[in-house]
Amino acid sequence: MNRITIRLPDQQVILLQKLVDTGEFPSVSEAVRYAVRGFLSQRGEKLMRESDQVSTFDVRL
Repeated sequence: MNRITIRLPDQQVILLQKLVDTGEFPSVSEAVRYAVRGFLSQRGEKLMRESDQVSTFDVRL
């Protein structure tokens, strides 16, 4: 697993910590991973289609 650093507004960090404090996630890192997975799941299919179009376009050149 790779490590990245992000900067978030205080209010978002507080809300992430509350998710941990209420037992919804074991750590802030896991809450962020969950959010990123959801985002990529929603956007991933579109990105893959666009990536395929770019590859197809590049092949035609």
